[in-house]
Amino acid sequence: MKFIHLTDTHLIEGGGNLYGSNPNQRLRQAVAHFMMHQPDAEALVITGDLTHYGEADAYKQLREILSVVNKPVYLIPGNHDRRDVIKDYFPSIECDENGFIQYTKDFGDYLAIFLDTNEPGVSWGVFCEQRSTWLRKQLADSTKPVLLFMHHPFFPIGIHSMDAISLRETAPFLDAIKGFESRIQQVFFGHIHRPITGSYRKMPFFTLKGTNHQVALDLHAEADAGIPGRLEAPQYAIVCLSQEQILIHVEDYLDESPRFSLKG
Repeated sequence: MKFIHLTDTHLIEGGGNLYGSNPNQRLRQAVAHFMMHQPDAEALVITGDLTHYGEADAYKQLREILSVVNKPVYLIPGNHDRRDVIKDYFPSIECDENGFIQYTKDFGDYLAIFLDTNEPGVSWGVFCEQRSTWLRKQLADSTKPVLLFMHHPFFPIGIHSMDAISLRETAPFLDAIKGFESRIQQVFFGHIHRPITGSYRKMPFFTLKGTNHQVALDLHAEADAGIPGRLEAPQYAIVCLSQEQILIHVEDYLDESPRFSLKG
């Protein structure tokens, strides 16, 4: 199975600019690019911050832009989102029994689990006991290898201003996955607006640049120095799944530099 991973689209009301870039245009360009160049992808996943202010018109734009995608689209909220407005504009989105936007899908040989780390009024991630209980049940009810999708990472990434607004109270999440870590084959997240990969407690993780604006790489500034932004090129990821491998390619979809032949 092949799927596309996008994150942090940050649409705003009226389709205008944000931080000197246009999130509506950038997302349209991403969709057009992967539809042309990756037509065999079987799904699209967007890991949160679908909008910047949670405005109804921004979700309306998102729905219209995604209407041309001829494959299933799986969304989760980020800290900039409003769960209730997502449900208004995407009424078929699945939720758990407590109303959180959490659900599972079969991705080939893998169980994809989509998590909700949104908490109204705060920028950092929250994963409460209700969400934890739901996650542990999904892990217990399946024997498949697992892909986790969430907005906020549950571990530090070294950019201190972003670590301050990642998942703060990690105990409910770590309790939920305790004993199942070896089955978690990949964690995909958003929020950081940077291409980062590695592993945490032997669980591989991956994130990438957003479609509109990025966080500058600064591993030395203190957390209270503020979040350093940059208008670096946007990306999407192409994820190829098989029994033997999880392969992730990153596409800088606005790069128009010419191709040329290389000698080996």
